[in-house]
Amino acid sequence: MGSYFSFQGRITRSVYWLQYVLPLTLVNLVAAGIDAAAQTVGVFGLIAALATLVPNIAAGVKRCHDRDRSGWFVFIVLIPLVGVLWYFVEIGFLRGTLGSNKYGTDPLRGIDVEAFR
Repeated sequence: MGSYFSFQGRITRSVYWLQYVLPLTLVNLVAAGIDAAAQTVGVFGLIAALATLVPNIAAGVKRCHDRDRSGWFVFIVLIPLVGVLWYFVEIGFLRGTLGSNKYGTDPLRGIDVEAFR
């Protein structure tokens, strides 16, 4: 679980979606469901959102690193509409840098990267 809070290194798109986005989204959905069932004002949802904030940012930073961008690129989402769309496409769908970059070794090293083109 330590990697959920690390801002170092690189992760692939599949790791990003399957080990970060999916589980963290499920946590938030369950919390929202509890709030709806208990008819509360979003207390559980707020707690879940705060608990998953750092892991969500850490995953985004590691994907930025895989794309050979600074982790500060995550703040592009603060630009209304355009920033969110740009971030979503670049971090969620574009392949990372082939080979090592200044943020670490290629997480796909040892895997046939030609198959991912």
